[in-house]
Amino acid sequence: MVEEITLEPEVVQIFECIDQGKNFLLSGGAGSGKTYSLVQVIREAINRNPAAHVACMTYTNAAVREIEDRVNHQNLTVSTIHDFLWDQIKSFQKELKAAMVALINDPAVEAIASTEAPVPADYFDQHEKGIQYKEWVSLKDGFISHDELIILAGYMFARYVKLSDILKDKFKFVFIDEYQDTHKIVVDIFLLHLRQSGRKNIIGFFGDAMQAIYEDGIGDLDAYRTGSEELVAEVKKEQNRRNPSLVIELANRLRTDGLRQEPSTDPKAPNMIDGRVKAGTIEFLYSYSRDLAFTKTTRFFAGWDFEDAKRTKELNLTHNLIAPKAGFKDLIEIYDKDPILKFCGELKKHIKENGLIIPEDLTFHEVAAQLNLHVRKDSKLDLIVSDPIKKLLYDELKDLPFSVVRKMYQSKEALIDDKKQDEDDENKKGSKRDALVRHLFKIQFLIHLYLNKEYNEFIRRTEIKVTSVQDKIDIKNVILELNCMSTCNIDEVIKFADEKGICRIDDRLTRFVEEKQYLYNRVKQIPFSQFQKLFYYLEGYTPYSTQHKIKGAEFDNVLVNLDNGKWNEYNFKSLFIGGGSDRVLAQTQKIFYVCCTRAKENLIVYFDSPEPGVVAKAKAWFGEEHVHEIV
Repeated sequence: MVEEITLEPEVVQIFECIDQGKNFLLSGGAGSGKTYSLVQVIREAINRNPAAHVACMTYTNAAVREIEDRVNHQNLTVSTIHDFLWDQIKSFQKELKAAMVALINDPAVEAIASTEAPVPADYFDQHEKGIQYKEWVSLKDGFISHDELIILAGYMFARYVKLSDILKDKFKFVFIDEYQDTHKIVVDIFLLHLRQSGRKNIIGFFGDAMQAIYEDGIGDLDAYRTGSEELVAEVKKEQNRRNPSLVIELANRLRTDGLRQEPSTDPKAPNMIDGRVKAGTIEFLYSYSRDLAFTKTTRFFAGWDFEDAKRTKELNLTHNLIAPKAGFKDLIEIYDKDPILKFCGELKKHIKENGLIIPEDLTFHEVAAQLNLHVRKDSKLDLIVSDPIKKLLYDELKDLPFSVVRKMYQSKEALIDDKKQDEDDENKKGSKRDALVRHLFKIQFLIHLYLNKEYNEFIRRTEIKVTSVQDKIDIKNVILELNCMSTCNIDEVIKFADEKGICRIDDRLTRFVEEKQYLYNRVKQIPFSQFQKLFYYLEGYTPYSTQHKIKGAEFDNVLVNLDNGKWNEYNFKSLFIGGGSDRVLAQTQKIFYVCCTRAKENLIVYFDSPEPGVVAKAKAWFGEEHVHEIV
């Protein structure tokens, strides 16, 4: 028996497009319930076409699981965009190898073009497994990662109509969630390259152009909706089910695409109470003499509980701004601001720009000593060796071959990336955490499970066998001791957890220590408490979050700290008074829109030492009665 459901008006409009054979775009502002609409469309598509197969792509593995939980059907395939594209092309190894050779040999394709080009047509024939999609890149070994996959898929769909035929035969409907974060190459595949095939299917996009806050996303589909033929028809979803009326009014002032939201008329919507939309509160606070910490003690924050991370969030632009507040400052500086590797990067840049040939047997110090004076007028090397802390770091690397040091790379993504990774499946893509961070997460997660009395899950994830009451007592004592090792360094905790059998040192960690000894030597001296604080921050148990990380989330109380954090991709001053590049202004306005629309009850925006023009614009946006100086 087919389930009877009442379709939303926007979903009815979508199926009018589908009945006419048109691709569609559902545009909905923050809090409009786009995911609910997507689920309704998937269910209705299957109800009307029981034999048809539906593909749904979204941006994260977490979103994949959410949609799978809400629609459980054998004809539905849900995946990330990368995994979906790889599934379509991975079987065609002959064409894949030819495409890779062409892209490597094309200097216009900077992301793939190799310095070893040109390569022969049979370059990849030696690899029995062919081209493989991995978490890392090694073109000579045939390993591609996320960025290369997008380029490769675009190249192949543009050239091989057979791929479009096969995809259309497989899937009558292809739906793409959070389309605004999707790369233009991906959109071209579905709206341009698939048209080469005479077969029919429907492509549907769901998202919001004002929430396009990732640099490599397409942002909007305007270019595909102009000219003689509209490639995708727009359906607007203008209701808002999340925000109180004052936040909705502010958000409408921030939008630049003409979509105006109205409160939902559904009495069961979260932003309704007793049949009326909540008013909520919005405040713009600024100060020339007080900092944010003091501001949070004022009357405006009465009733806010910053210990309740599920209801209250302070949003900052970068992890670097959060790290000192959240307690993992040293860790992020190691991964993001290593002075020796930064210096090595300057040397590499100088070598490349000047076409220099460096003998393989030269040490890092020999190269640095020879090239340093040419890199900058002042001797950067002298500055390093005159600093006791930097000299210690430099001494660890100076006698290694430069050919080894130049390949060393540290990224804060390996530390703070919060995509989940299923440790039982090494083939799953998503997490960029390195082996050391994953090992530390496993230790702390086991502590967290035990202390929260999730004993069955704890036992499943550890190698300890429980066969007696004494075993249970021993485990309890070990976990309590581990949890009390906050002041011990990370190396001590790893060894203790291994010795007690809670979390064994495996081949991945051993290999990491061997291959990245410099990084490990730095991290192992840090107190374990810093990692514990990083763990609880990334798991959402702290009141802090980046402004990018919370897209899609919602909280009763939201504090937005308008600090650029020395990131020149955003400029909050220009947001209020103009100036700067149009691109930076657009990005800043979108991130501000996303932040403000997280609030379900109360929104406070803080700006330190603003110019008069900033205050004037704040009064226009927030209302004069909602703008206050903290003295």
